[in-house]
Amino acid sequence: MMKEDKTLSIGGLSKLTGCNIETIRYYEKIALLPAPLRTQGGHRLYSNSLQKRLIFICKARGLGFTLEEVRNLLELINGDYSCDEVKHLVLEHLNVVKTKIDELARLQSSLELMASQCAGGDLPDCAAIDSLFEKE
Repeated sequence: MMKEDKTLSIGGLSKLTGCNIETIRYYEKIALLPAPLRTQGGHRLYSNSLQKRLIFICKARGLGFTLEEVRNLLELINGDYSCDEVKHLVLEHLNVVKTKIDELARLQSSLELMASQCAGGDLPDCAAIDSLFEKE
């Protein structure tokens, strides 16, 4: 468990979250992650709240949420929100994921068909390549 007064350097934050240092800087640049306090030498110091926020961002990104969707979720939790509002955003994202799964299943079927049409061998004649020239 992270202590409230424990600050981390950007390297420590990267290690804690598994998030690349350049990605952390990018999140700061686009204001997804607020700028941290800095030492007199200019080194970033990430508070417990920023650590938790980055963990949230990383988990949301890992679930495939876009940066804009993550921003919307963060705006909800930083304001007055209801579980219904969050559920609505999650269900919208779930529909996008289901559509992508359907598209990938069609792609898989097409590739399996192409592979099954290819006899292999040393000849330059290939039914899989030929099928790419045909209109469906």
